[in-house]
Parts: sequence; C-alpha cells; structure tokens
Amino acid sequence: MTDIRLILGLAALCLLAGGLGLAVEGFPLAALLSGDETARLILIELRLPRVVLGFLVGAALGLSGAALQGYFRNPLADPGVIGVSASAAAGAVATLYFGLSAISALALPVMAIAGAALGGVTLLLIAGRGATATTLILSGVAVGALANAIVALAMNFSPNPWALSEIAYWLMGSLRNTSWTDVQIALPLIVLGTAISLTTARDLDSLSLGEDGARALGVNLRGVQIRLIAGTSLAVGAAVAVAGAIGFVGLVVPHLLRPLVRYEPSRLLLPSALGGGALLMMADMGTRLVSGDGVPLYLGVMTAIIGVPFFFHLIRKTGRLAP
Repeated sequence: MTDIRLILGLAALCLLAGGLGLAVEGFPLAALLSGDETARLILIELRLPRVVLGFLVGAALGLSGAALQGYFRNPLADPGVIGVSASAAAGAVATLYFGLSAISALALPVMAIAGAALGGVTLLLIAGRGATATTLILSGVAVGALANAIVALAMNFSPNPWALSEIAYWLMGSLRNTSWTDVQIALPLIVLGTAISLTTARDLDSLSLGEDGARALGVNLRGVQIRLIAGTSLAVGAAVAVAGAIGFVGLVVPHLLRPLVRYEPSRLLLPSALGGGALLMMADMGTRLVSGDGVPLYLGVMTAIIGVPFFFHLIRKTGRLAP
C-alpha cells in the first residue's frame, strides 16, 4: 500500500470517528439545524473539544510509540518504556496531593508537563553520553520506577478517602469534562513534540542496521536520543496532562500499521499518529456508550481492555520468532 493511500484512508477513518464522537449519545442534530442555541453550545463547547483532544492525545501516543519502537528496534516498546508517562503522572499526582489544583485549573497540566520534562532530563543524565539502546531502556525503567514510587507514596499518605479517590480516578485517564482550554494547553506542545520526533525519521531507518551500522552511516546517536526523548516528553507529557494516564495506544497502533509500510520506521510515524488519533476517539466513544448512570468507564480502562489481549498475543508472536 502506498503511503498516500494509507494516510488518506487513516485520515478518513479519523473524520468518521470524530463524526461519530459528535453524534454519539443521541446528539440532537435536528435541533442544531433549527438554530437551537443549547444544541449549538453542546456541540461547540462540550463535544467538539472532547473529540479534538481525543485525536491529539491519540496522535501523540501513536507517533511516540512508533518512534520509540523504531529506535529500540523492538515492537514491545511504547512511551512508558522510558518513564516519561510515569513522570508526567507523578507531577500531576503531586499537584492533586498538595491541593494545588484547587488554586488554578492550569496547575495540574503545568505540573504534569514539568514532570515529563524532568523525567526526560533525568533519563539522559542517568544514561550518560555514550548510552546504548539497552542502557536507555534500563535507565527508563529506573525513572519510571521512581515516578511510580512517588505516585504510590502520595496515595499512601492521602489525607482522606476523597483525596485518594481523586488521584485514583485521574490515573485511570479520561476525556470527560474537557474544554477548549485543555486543547489550547495540549495542542502547541503535542505539535512541537511531534515535529521534533519526525526529525528522527531517516535516522530511525539507519538504526534498522543496528547502532554500529548507523554510526557507519554518519548518524549522531546521542543527537537522536536527545531529539527522541525531547519530542516524546513534550508530546506524551502534554497528553498525560490533559487526559491522565492512558496506555497501550503507542504499543498497539504501530504494530498494526507496520506491515502496511513494509516495516520502514520513517514511513510508520505519520500513519501511527493518525491511527492513534482514530483509535482513541473510538475508544472514548466506547466508554460513553458503555458507561452507566453515575458509573463512568474510564478511558484508560477501555484502552487496557483493548490492549492487554493484544499485548499477550504480541509477546507470544515475538517469542515464536525468537531464535
């Protein structure tokens, strides 16, 4: 399949998913066409930002997963492997724990983005200048473990059950109650992070030959690491800041699309962004259809329901292919 056909097909899927996201739960289209102001407000102020944010978050996770899988040459890699997602969650949880979110609505997303940035810098410092892909993975595991320990500590010392439940619910991820303010926060950072990650495309192709082969072709591996971690930290940090912790999108989408681009890492990046956006919009639509009155199904739970069986299948498949 040619790249243009694949991209156009995924773009059409995104438009379809977005349209369904606007119409789900019985949107009163007739009332909108008749000029009903309430219907217009529901569409513009509630449903549209949720759909737009779903696409942005899914695109950030999908492209970041594809870039990391290309760098590590491992289909099991995703944004969580370098600890960025956990670091962003730790920043957000610290905001909830100390009550800073009550002071300003911007406190939580700002702290989540700061946590992701701090995690990325810590990762580079731990790994060192001559870090190999293996060293980077191990460093990412250490950063992620530290961030998860901070989250667990905050939950352990939560002053009351309501504070604990607020942290727990946020960690499950959701696009409920999103607004254009969330879009304004996430959009520039996700676009910037995506642009930085896209600059590594040709280098990722060279890394298919291994690190020694890439060096022989003149690839600056340290530069690739810095750009990749910076791009992932910005995009994923912004996604976690506005939607909470959502997993498996960066794992599932690149793997599904990889055969369609002949396993070339550079050709996988943009399709993974579109595929991630479409998947998350459809998953969010699923949560809205399944949720009962007063008992919402969280988006992170939905993506886990989709992703865990796929992850098991991928592990078994990878094991069978191993020598």
